[in-house]
Amino acid sequence: MSSVTFEAASRVYPGQDKPAVDQLDLEIQDGEFLVLVGPSGCGKSTSLRMLAGLEEVDSGRILIGDDDVTHLPPKTRDIAMVFQNYALYPHMTVAENMAFALKIAGADKRDIAARVKEAATLLDIEPFLDRKPKALSGGQRQRVAMGRAIVRQPRVFLMDEPLSNLDAKLRVQTRTQIALLQRRLNATTVYVTHDQVEAMTMGDRVAVLKDGVLQQCAAPREMYDRPANLFVAGFLGSPGMNLMELPVTDGGVEFGSTVVKVARDTLADADAPTVTIGVRPENLQVSTEGLRLEVDVVEELGADAYVYGRAHVGAAPQAIVTRVDWRNPPRKGEAVHVVPIDDSAIHVFNSTTGERIS
Repeated sequence: MSSVTFEAASRVYPGQDKPAVDQLDLEIQDGEFLVLVGPSGCGKSTSLRMLAGLEEVDSGRILIGDDDVTHLPPKTRDIAMVFQNYALYPHMTVAENMAFALKIAGADKRDIAARVKEAATLLDIEPFLDRKPKALSGGQRQRVAMGRAIVRQPRVFLMDEPLSNLDAKLRVQTRTQIALLQRRLNATTVYVTHDQVEAMTMGDRVAVLKDGVLQQCAAPREMYDRPANLFVAGFLGSPGMNLMELPVTDGGVEFGSTVVKVARDTLADADAPTVTIGVRPENLQVSTEGLRLEVDVVEELGADAYVYGRAHVGAAPQAIVTRVDWRNPPRKGEAVHVVPIDDSAIHVFNSTTGERIS
């Protein structure tokens, strides 16, 4: 396996002024599982296709190991790609699909058979080797597509939203299998998804993109605990972080009927009459004071319950989500007060730039 490096890599589509991928600097370590995540149109699939050689690189360069592959054709890059739609040949059996690339490359028949059997055993699809793709479920087809990539023993695995065509339960099961498989193979993997839950549960590191620009790249826990800016803070987490622009006061910020303490040097760095405060739903608690929340919906999930409501922050009402005691949740139409559980639960951002200042 090999490392992967993007050095100020950009892609501008013909007829467009704005780059689809803008000066991407990113280094993926040998054996690392890196997830590219972001909303539709953020440039994550374009970045993957640039690495695969399916999109041109207009400026900058891309390296696999020490080799500059920026302008090499896809077949010489020694990568294997798993697509969203499986891309299996319907007239071939599972074994033939998995062996096809090796056969075209002129590999020895015995070597091909051994590699196919090894991958099939690894993916638990050995009983299906003689079947055609139409006789398989969606999850089984996806494993065949992964098997086809594995038998090639490439330097880098690329996966472009491979689970998006599966139902919710199978998606959870298959993402666990992919993560376990990647760790067994110790394979350098770049994985694209729009699902931030997938990103947080699968990746060694997560890279968040917006409008073609890398916002932050870090381990999932680090990114969850210390988002670099408002976009990352609001994008990662389910439900997402509550973000509120609040007035600065002596010793902190006004949080409804109370004052939430914020360090003086943090407020000095903001140098503005307001700052944007971020609090995750699990870090808010029902109290006798604080921000008054009118309950719109109570979502009961067994061991968890979430309240979705509206609070008057400034001139307009703002949607707020908080986790509450599942044994005694408030009712729809009630009004409760919420405050952060402690000072460490607060994230502070510059309201103008959106950058983290705490």
